[in-house]
Amino acid sequence: MSEDLSNVDAAWLHMEIPNNLMMITGIFVFDEQVNFERMKTMLEQRLLIFDRFRQKVVEGRFGSPRWEADPHFDITNHLHRIALPAPGDAASLQALVSDLMSTPLDFSKPLWQYHLVEGYGKGSALICRLHHCIGDGIAMMRVLFSMTDAAPDAPWTSPLEEEEETKRSRNPLRVIMRPAAAAAGATRRITGSLVGGSVDMLAHPSHAMDLARLGTETTMALGRLLLLPPDPKTVYKGPLQVPKRAVWSEPIPLSVIKAIGKATGCTLNDVLLSAVAGALRRYAEGRGQAVDGLNIRGVIPVNLRQEQSKIELGNKFGLVFLSLPLGIGDPMGRLFELKRRMDGLKDSREAVVAFGILNAIGMAPAQIEDIVVNIFGAKATAVMTNVPGPRNQIYFAGVAIRESMFWVPQSGRLGMGVSIFSYNDKVWLGLVTDVSLVPDPDAIIQFFHDELAELHAMTQQVAGELSGPPEPAAVGALEIDQSLDEDVDLMPVSPGTDDLTQLTGIGPAFAASLLAAGIDTRAALAAATPEQLAEIVQAPEWRRPDYQSWIDQAKG
Repeated sequence: MSEDLSNVDAAWLHMEIPNNLMMITGIFVFDEQVNFERMKTMLEQRLLIFDRFRQKVVEGRFGSPRWEADPHFDITNHLHRIALPAPGDAASLQALVSDLMSTPLDFSKPLWQYHLVEGYGKGSALICRLHHCIGDGIAMMRVLFSMTDAAPDAPWTSPLEEEEETKRSRNPLRVIMRPAAAAAGATRRITGSLVGGSVDMLAHPSHAMDLARLGTETTMALGRLLLLPPDPKTVYKGPLQVPKRAVWSEPIPLSVIKAIGKATGCTLNDVLLSAVAGALRRYAEGRGQAVDGLNIRGVIPVNLRQEQSKIELGNKFGLVFLSLPLGIGDPMGRLFELKRRMDGLKDSREAVVAFGILNAIGMAPAQIEDIVVNIFGAKATAVMTNVPGPRNQIYFAGVAIRESMFWVPQSGRLGMGVSIFSYNDKVWLGLVTDVSLVPDPDAIIQFFHDELAELHAMTQQVAGELSGPPEPAAVGALEIDQSLDEDVDLMPVSPGTDDLTQLTGIGPAFAASLLAAGIDTRAALAAATPEQLAEIVQAPEWRRPDYQSWIDQAKG
């Protein structure tokens, strides 16, 4: 069977250069040894039901790449059993992941590889590499987790078969608008999740706009994207080299992130991204970078798929640009400003436009594609993704997965990738950097831990009476955790009153102060003045909110 790559898949194929490989890399870590033969059998039964993993890319005579079945396909060419060099610790494993991320896949074969790593302490690890032209981060993570079970000896249930891909029109006049129109129903609201997608677009077909309005808004969004100035020159930007460095954090209890979000009225993603911004600020300062007033942009993949149970390969996501306020030194001030910027991305059509641009450059000659990629790469500093994983303990080939992490490629010639992954009520931060720019990303990881600890201490100081979050309801082992996509439930609301914590910047501590002063409805809040609110709340200087914003929201 032979078929054309979609335009967007072709764009990701052609973005690969020796010093910026377009691979998605994932890792599972185990406390026990994984049986290699059982793993091989499991992959034959579960992975190879997707035709794409038996197909290789063949460049067409006129530059149009095609998927063709590999007549010499042998799964043993894609499975490798290796020993981790001494001393077999976390640093050794991170060095191995870094080496593999710097090594291209074999384009004469299907574009994926699994490395079973033995000798990691008393356990083992599995490193998975898949080319981005096969699918985006959401698709690839769903494929990887379809290999897992809810129990060590759970009976195997086959994943749903891959949905047949629809060929896209090559009419150049519709190359931007058609993908935008097709995705319009799925791009009504950015929920805040970052993962290979990390900000998720929910489908609301009933909100579909008429084509004329869609065209106007899409055109305006395209103009905003094209007019974005280049990101400033920092320690994170510059010419790339081949070696990359991959690291990841220690597990962070999700309850800690929820406690910060609960006390501040921010989403969990607001908290995590603010800590990332603080860590990048600290590292840049340590390298002599001037950080006052500094803002850098992260490119955030936005899932454009509708909610469905089928595993759908291919690339179906757009991109939005989030400005990170590195110039704000106060952790609380930075958190509230980042939340304001995240809220500003809601209902943005940038993601749809970016998808259309990717669709267009997939059809364009290589020289034009390179120009467009470089233009958009200049507008950002890092790729930032967040993929929520299973909420409960899961098993691979009968062995419990202790932790997991993934990294997506840095499109647009960017030198840094930031990944956030949640699993089994824990969160991990992963980084991949170009060694020539950031040779020691583990320092950023430590700064990230420090930022979270400081935020947690501050919120406990202000709202020490708050207890930990409620235990999550029991869910199936493979249910995707949506907790990183949602605002935190803050406090009960009495009849006849309004939940003021639903307003940006009002957490339960501030809401309690307002309630004590008799301000328990939006109308009462709208009638107040900033001076009256400042007198009631008595917020410390480091946490002084925007009272006028509260009033404006209440009036709205």
